[in-house]
Amino acid sequence: MTGYVALLRGVNVGGVNIKMADLAACVKGLGYNGVRTVLASGNVVLKTSKAAATVKSELEAALRERFGYDAWVHVLDDAELARVIDDYPFERGRDGWHDYVVIAEHADTRAELEQSIQGLDPELERAELAHGVLYWTVQKGSTLDSVMGKAQAKARFKPWLTSRNMNTLDKLRR
Repeated sequence: MTGYVALLRGVNVGGVNIKMADLAACVKGLGYNGVRTVLASGNVVLKTSKAAATVKSELEAALRERFGYDAWVHVLDDAELARVIDDYPFERGRDGWHDYVVIAEHADTRAELEQSIQGLDPELERAELAHGVLYWTVQKGSTLDSVMGKAQAKARFKPWLTSRNMNTLDKLRR
């Protein structure tokens, strides 16, 4: 059995409200083991012998059917999650800063985000692309108004990326 984390995009923000107990019941109903939710922002830990792509497609279909919204799920196995956490390139936990990982499913999405890195003011935010994710640190209070925050908010990216605070990723790690 492989351990996975499923990161649901846009849960409990923007009108998509799902109780974590209902989410866990939905995932358990698909036959996955060791299911637990972490925080109320759409994070699920599970175990299965199925491939990540299968987990993604099954979860998206079940969430769409059960909760009636356009569900987009990003799935990482435990080893990928550990690598992403361990390789965070910036100093973590600096006072007044948020530390994020942006998971972008497609290479072209990552490439477009990478173009935004050149325009960053390092006094306000920093970003680096590695391991198929975008590492990002930004001053608190400017996340949504920052260059990278605006770049991620493009409507066409909605199905292809999600972000998580490093503290959340730590809670997902087994």
